[in-house]
Amino acid sequence: MQVYVKLKQIDNKNVILAICDEDLLGKTLCEGKITFKVKNEFYNGCKVTIDEAMGMIENANIINLVGKHCVEQAIKNGYVHPDAILTIENIPHAQIMKL
Repeated sequence: MQVYVKLKQIDNKNVILAICDEDLLGKTLCEGKITFKVKNEFYNGCKVTIDEAMGMIENANIINLVGKHCVEQAIKNGYVHPDAILTIENIPHAQIMKL
């Protein structure tokens, strides 16, 4: 399974990592009052394996994940608690902030 990832250095101490399942890039998810856009500008940096993406989490302190595959893997690796997931159109979304 491959995912899209994008790393962005914000300042000297903050690095944002965006990860999405490859089939979600460019889609818009809507449920109730929530509209979530999986924007190319935010998520499309390069395509990597899901294991490579999980390895990149160590080097970021703000992480956004969207998609069943990447969120499930983040749970398995202990990065995300299952109760901290927001589901939109049955697609899981999680955020990690390392303080």
